[in-house]
Amino acid sequence: MKIPVYSLIAYSGTGKTTLMVELIKELKKRGLKVAAIKHDAHDFEIDKEGKDSYRMSKAGSDITVVLSSSKCAFIENRFVDMNKVLERIEGVDLILSEGYSHGDWKKIGIFRKDSGTTLRINESDCFAICSDEKLKYSCIQFDLDDYSGLASFIIEDLKKNLP
Repeated sequence: MKIPVYSLIAYSGTGKTTLMVELIKELKKRGLKVAAIKHDAHDFEIDKEGKDSYRMSKAGSDITVVLSSSKCAFIENRFVDMNKVLERIEGVDLILSEGYSHGDWKKIGIFRKDSGTTLRINESDCFAICSDEKLKYSCIQFDLDDYSGLASFIIEDLKKNLP
């Protein structure tokens, strides 16, 4: 069975990361296993200069893996399609992604009145909205800090899709 994906969609500075962190905490309190994917529009570095894995990547390794008894990290020094990443994730109840607006997963729009931006989701793509004001969308809406309500809504959706 495909693991359900829920993607938090908003412009920078709207509160995606705060919402995602609090939502993960709430879902974990309820006993769910959660995977998190963060989209970064910039070139990022997760390794520290001077570390062995950093040196291996800089030497030209296409894939560098750091593995210990408690963690595993794949560092792919090339483009990897989101669907390929999703295929590699297993053993969780759901996947939360931050910033992936393209794809057939459920999208949660985030809007903050003072951010100076608009809602970055089409109504036809809307699974839910988290906002600090009521918006004219037909999908369910939650207050920006109603992590419990959003978690309950996601859990109910997960139950609908059980075999």
